[in-house]
Amino acid sequence: MTTHAPAADAALAATAVLPAVIPTAATVTVSDLVERPGRCLPGWTAALTALAAAAAGGWLLWRTGVLPERLAGRTVLPEAPAPRDLTGLWGAVLLLGALTAFAAGGLTRGRPGKVWVLTRHGAYQGSVRDTGLLWISPLLGRRRMDVSLRHWRSRAIETVDADGTPLHASVLIVWRVRDTARAAFAVDDHSRYLREQVECAVTRAVSRLPADDFRGSGPTLRDSERLGDQLTRLLAADMRPVGVEVFSAQPVRLEYAPEVAAAMRRAQVTALDARHRRAVLDDVLAAVAETVRGLTDRGLVQLDDYERKSLVRDLTVAFYTARGPAAEMPKK
Repeated sequence: MTTHAPAADAALAATAVLPAVIPTAATVTVSDLVERPGRCLPGWTAALTALAAAAAGGWLLWRTGVLPERLAGRTVLPEAPAPRDLTGLWGAVLLLGALTAFAAGGLTRGRPGKVWVLTRHGAYQGSVRDTGLLWISPLLGRRRMDVSLRHWRSRAIETVDADGTPLHASVLIVWRVRDTARAAFAVDDHSRYLREQVECAVTRAVSRLPADDFRGSGPTLRDSERLGDQLTRLLAADMRPVGVEVFSAQPVRLEYAPEVAAAMRRAQVTALDARHRRAVLDDVLAAVAETVRGLTDRGLVQLDDYERKSLVRDLTVAFYTARGPAAEMPKK
């Protein structure tokens, strides 16, 4: 009976548990991080509060006698009455000054396609999608995030097709931020993460099919609509956990790598030449069959097998020779 050492059993157990412990990029989700509305007030309320507090503070400064009554030899303010309690007046001035600074410090502007992401001590406090003049507490951290529809064209991505042929592919991505909370906190930089996921998606999608099928008519990467649908599905699934919505991922350029481009071009020309010659030969054989059938059906000739084969051979050579210039591939 064969027995396993304790170390070997522990290694086998760790190996069996490993696939269930390590998550993949497509399965990582942040369930407790979801965008929610942030607290804000109309900007006009804060502006009126700041103006009222500033006016009240100016009046108190006049009561304390700090403001000059004459400027450039002219009387601009009436004579202030003698204050009874300067300590209380200065305390009220400081409070009104703090209220003015607090009200004015929270004024901001909301723009279409832009969102304010609010935080307090690093914790997410909500997102403000309102536009116009707004007031957001200056005690909260603010980060502006673009949620408008955006597009990005990738550089030439180096990859290989199903046959292992090196290719260069460029992709046009149309996307936007859908969940600002996840885009801001679930990943370090959602734009850079998108660029890296584009390279992964292109590598996976391109490696499923050959770039060209010179021998048959099977599916290839030249079907840009099919390739674009695959890229869109892959990218949408990869970017959904980080709050980014991918609308379209379409290939704009797909070509062979420079080191194999010349060889693949010769193979393509050879395949086109063989296909053209095969088409010409099929036309010639069809014409020969029709000619022989016409002669025999009208009773013009009586042919045995040997004579029929000879006639077919002679007619094939004659028709093919007559179409010789058309059978040649045009030279570029």
